[in-house]
Amino acid sequence: MSQYRSLGRTGMQVSPLCLGAMMFGAWGEPDHAESTRIIHRALDAGITIVDTADVYSRGESEEIVGKALSGGRRDRVVLATKFHGPMDVDMGQPGGDPLQRGNSRRWIVQEVEHSLRRLRTDWIDLYQVHRPERETDVEETLAALTDLQRAGKIRAFGCSTFPAHEVVEAHWTSERRGLGRFVTEQPPYSLLARGIERDLLPVAQRYGMGVLPWSPLNGGWLTGRFRQGQDAPDNHRSRLRAGQYDLTDPANQRKLEAVEQLALLAEELDLTLVHLALAFVLQHPAVTAPIIGPRTMEQLETQLGAVEVRLTPDVLDRIDEIVPPGTDLATADRGYVPPSLEDPFLRRRRTA
Repeated sequence: MSQYRSLGRTGMQVSPLCLGAMMFGAWGEPDHAESTRIIHRALDAGITIVDTADVYSRGESEEIVGKALSGGRRDRVVLATKFHGPMDVDMGQPGGDPLQRGNSRRWIVQEVEHSLRRLRTDWIDLYQVHRPERETDVEETLAALTDLQRAGKIRAFGCSTFPAHEVVEAHWTSERRGLGRFVTEQPPYSLLARGIERDLLPVAQRYGMGVLPWSPLNGGWLTGRFRQGQDAPDNHRSRLRAGQYDLTDPANQRKLEAVEQLALLAEELDLTLVHLALAFVLQHPAVTAPIIGPRTMEQLETQLGAVEVRLTPDVLDRIDEIVPPGTDLATADRGYVPPSLEDPFLRRRRTA
């Protein structure tokens, strides 16, 4: 994995794949030694950026990453983590202390210290706001992050899963108030979830932001294990989020139909569906590095080779026929109208 990509305009160069650490710990692989082995294999294969979050297994993922990067590996990695989610109750569960979460200055300056301790490092290369929050003025968040950057605790900061209009608002606020700005965005993006092609990706290009897409395999739908005429796989992910994989759901049926066509296209190209899916995300000119989130060594190995795949314009056109540009299959049943293929932003993929 010799080629590198610029992380926005930060000057940092990173590998074309980012190792996501969400599945290390109680949410996925509970064995710390095995998780460390997977991290080391990814680094040895040339991955130079690792992304985690405080909320992943309530700090356990950060602890595993910190241990894995000790012993001289930390300096060779761009280390990214995130804040926002609750740290005193499991994510998605009710209750908990409202002061133990969020985007306020109070929480940011407290939680960064906890992340630094868990990660066993003196600085974080990329500190990201995990989700927007209406209750907190974005200026409050940007000011706190700017102060952390000036103090040397973080090198740069970004956002995750922000809609395009809130990214623009944040940049305007940074300019008006003389604050540091979001240099990256971390959105969901895959062959089945292309909605960000309509607005977020053009905005990221306009502001020179790095883009680190999460779920490029759409939560397992693009691993090749979902095929028509077969039962849905009974695996770790499907047991955790059964509704997302219920094949009696009409929206999931539409997904399955698209996956079948994409799988047949991959077979025709002598590719795995995993490589087709990752290559598609990798090839968008606005994308820096998609985040792969393996739970096992086998999952990691099936994804590493995707950086060598290059899709031709004809193949991209055929993908567009299966899932039109800007379309998100998860919202297709709620009145979403697929955009025209002639939209210049969407056709930019052909000429970049």
